[in-house]
Amino acid sequence: MKENAGNPLHLTSLNHVSLLCRSIEESMVFYQTVLGFFPIRRPESLNFEGAWLFGHGIGIHLLRSSEPEKLPKKTEINPKDNHISFQCESMSAVEKKLEEMEIEYVRAIVEEGGIQVDQLFFHDPDGFMIEICNCDSLPVVPLIGGMARSCSRVKLHQMVQPQPQTQIHQVVQP
Repeated sequence: MKENAGNPLHLTSLNHVSLLCRSIEESMVFYQTVLGFFPIRRPESLNFEGAWLFGHGIGIHLLRSSEPEKLPKKTEINPKDNHISFQCESMSAVEKKLEEMEIEYVRAIVEEGGIQVDQLFFHDPDGFMIEICNCDSLPVVPLIGGMARSCSRVKLHQMVQPQPQTQIHQVVQP
């Protein structure tokens, strides 16, 4: 088996999530006060309005939409919509804090093999979905080979990766 057969691009982690927003200021307040991110310096060469925040090992890059009126307005909280998920220490503490902050949320539960995962879904100011969960209790089990591990202990290079059944050919443009 090739050394990086399961990781052809040699990825190491999620760096950031970029989000279009109507108001940089309103989104910054949300990501700082609700999710605990803190602002960091952006490169001065970026010649468009935005802000970078960092926390929990990842960045959030807020980009002011050039046409904010055209951003979709989402009101229904749908757990099956695009979202970013954060692991938490205490679901009850998160739920209590969301209620204190008067943030509307939807609760969901995933059950697998006697393990229950609790999820809370809510929107940021622009309707982007945020999930808070205790997903670490649900093991990550590769579909082929390997052994179960908790989410926080999974390292891609430790999981057994089968050789691809088809070959990938490089396309060379003339």
